[in-house]
Amino acid sequence: MSGTVAVIGEGLLTDFVCKELSTQYQLVRQADFASGVPKEADMALVLNDAWDPSIHHLAEEMFQQTGTPWLRGFVSFGEGVIGPLVRPGMSGCSQCADNRRLMAGSDRKEMWELQQRLPEHKGLPHDVWASRTGLLQVAHLLVAEAGKVLEGRHAHTEGQLFLINLQTLKNSRHFFLPDPLCPVCSQLPDDSEIAARISLQPSPKISPDSYRSRPMDELKGVLAKEYLDARTGFLNGKLLDLVSPFADSSINLPLFGGDEGCAGRTNSYADSELTAILEGLERYCGLSPRGKRTVVHDSFRNLKDRALNPVQVGVHEEKQYERPDFPFKPFDPDRSIDWVWGYSFLQERPILVPELLAYYSSGCGHGFVYETSNGCALGGSLEEAIFYGILEVVERDSFLLTWYAQLPIPRLDPYSAGDLELSLMVERLQEVTGYDVHLFNSTMEHGIPCVWVLAKNRTQKGVNLICAAGASPDPVRAVKSAIHEVAGMLLTSNEKFEENREQYERMLHDPFEVRQMEDHSMLYSLPQAEERLQFLLDENRPLRTFDEEFKRSVRNADLTDDLKSFLEVFRRLNLDVIVVDQTTPETLRNGLHCVKVLIPGMLPMTFGQHLIRLSGLERVLKVPVVLGYVKEPLTPEELNPHPHPFP
Repeated sequence: MSGTVAVIGEGLLTDFVCKELSTQYQLVRQADFASGVPKEADMALVLNDAWDPSIHHLAEEMFQQTGTPWLRGFVSFGEGVIGPLVRPGMSGCSQCADNRRLMAGSDRKEMWELQQRLPEHKGLPHDVWASRTGLLQVAHLLVAEAGKVLEGRHAHTEGQLFLINLQTLKNSRHFFLPDPLCPVCSQLPDDSEIAARISLQPSPKISPDSYRSRPMDELKGVLAKEYLDARTGFLNGKLLDLVSPFADSSINLPLFGGDEGCAGRTNSYADSELTAILEGLERYCGLSPRGKRTVVHDSFRNLKDRALNPVQVGVHEEKQYERPDFPFKPFDPDRSIDWVWGYSFLQERPILVPELLAYYSSGCGHGFVYETSNGCALGGSLEEAIFYGILEVVERDSFLLTWYAQLPIPRLDPYSAGDLELSLMVERLQEVTGYDVHLFNSTMEHGIPCVWVLAKNRTQKGVNLICAAGASPDPVRAVKSAIHEVAGMLLTSNEKFEENREQYERMLHDPFEVRQMEDHSMLYSLPQAEERLQFLLDENRPLRTFDEEFKRSVRNADLTDDLKSFLEVFRRLNLDVIVVDQTTPETLRNGLHCVKVLIPGMLPMTFGQHLIRLSGLERVLKVPVVLGYVKEPLTPEELNPHPHPFP
């Protein structure tokens, strides 16, 4: 065997590795990078008995210039770390690995702060757990990996880390995804008008009665393997809900400010876990641009011929902006802001969209509106993602419009659907939880089936009622989805409700006490709040059948045909459908696309009574007339003043 290895570092680990490698390869040993990088090296090893991130930063800089593949080994808080193997010019460097490992840790804030201070002290001192035995184990693995690289074989550390517990010598290997925002190896393209163009392509369904283009079995092999890992995954934990009447699961999305649970709710724990992972990917894509670099920064006045007017999507009332504690400022057409490219299906051209509307964490504290994940959706094709993004906008618009206009929408008989699974779901929920299930048809003028599901407690103890919504071309699917949402909250909310009842009672009297998302549903856990839903709960209205309320939908073999029918409906109503592609390299590697759908004029979901966005939206005043509930358009004063009950 031949080859030259540059070994950079000093300490026991360096000594052990050099001793083993010297019998097989030519070594060039250096204590640091002071004399540069040996040009004759076929690969390099950067070794340390402790942890000094600045060394790895420097190594990335040096080896990117020389094109030398390199591997690192070091000790951090009683753990040996080997990898990744870095090939300059390719994504997935040591900084990507460190960022993934940092974010997956429960102590991410503390570790980040420590990393900022370490350069001043030239890293951590010698790790107390770095015993000779432990370091020998790390050395053996390093030598084996170096041998694979020099012999041209696939190394285990390509895109992966070895982590070795120096107390037990137990080791594990962890896959990590390249960080698209990595300052070292990121290869993101600039956002552009050309790339924003959307030409709908065929997206065959997995079966005639499905609305998916990728079977879950096809994704099963990659979802947990590539996205879920407690040490290096951007999803880092899972939990089964054994309290819910159905097989609910949750996946943790670690964010710098805390953890966010992503739920999967189906009738199978395996399917729920996969669904929760997909939900986590969708949340991740929607938080901030990670698939392209934002390059347009200008005022609306300068861009108005090719930009969305933000007022069209609903803004806060003037009196809201005037509140001393309000976190947003009125939209200023002369103020320069960041814009991203989307595609307008009504205008059939790319259009600029404020970044803070396209990504729901972008405007926190410095924008003009509070934006949520409303309209974000993940799909096995771009067309599937757009399809489900539209459904989410429609679902929430119908819920809010029903609420604000207090529409006495038709009550539905669940058994009239003729669907055995739905009947069993209703009966199981009622039997296990002690709640009655009420279904309502909340479909608006577009005709896309929407439902409102309300679960009402039969006892005096615990949460009184919970609401949810669903939308689908198949109303039965919409109902099942909403029932899963309701069931996932019923029994798990009881303890919290009893502990915080006084807080929710304050919300009953002061709507501006409703500040967070969960406050909305918990407020209506109070029996005293039930009267606000009497426009729905009036049992004198007859039950309607599914056949009476919903037209039979045409079954297409291609999901794109269903999407095109949606777009034609909105075109007739003169409602634009604007799509911003949020897809990131992490999801695209497995053919998963994510989008944000905006339909200007439809009611955006908001949480917190102080953050309602109805200004500029005439739809809430006029649609009740179109549907025949009232003879004259409503006035703003006639709208429901109470916080909505969306969970």
